[in-house]
Amino acid sequence: MAGFVFHPAASAMCPHGGQLTTIPSSPRVRVAGQPAATLGDTFTIAGCAFTIPPAKPQPCVTVRWLTPATRVRAAGQPIVLSTSGGLCQSPEQIPQGPPTVNATQVRVRAT
Repeated sequence: MAGFVFHPAASAMCPHGGQLTTIPSSPRVRVAGQPAATLGDTFTIAGCAFTIPPAKPQPCVTVRWLTPATRVRAAGQPIVLSTSGGLCQSPEQIPQGPPTVNATQVRVRAT
């Protein structure tokens, strides 16, 4: 599915309101002055409000992207798109739901 290329300045959240941060692994390919996000990057979440059950909270801490671009790569890795499907995970890798991309650049589209 076609979508705009995701990058570190894009805005995305976990299902519980935590803010997603992209830590790029390869800054060579850029869109809108930012490195294009790839599957090789690190995606962390801060501020997730999911703390149920209180005895052992399971907030979202990472994102694992499941459906990156199929035709475009950067540094040998598939790039992440605004339409890519992903799964937020707790510290114990328990699935918490899909991330929501709120805003990204709108000039570079890929499939």
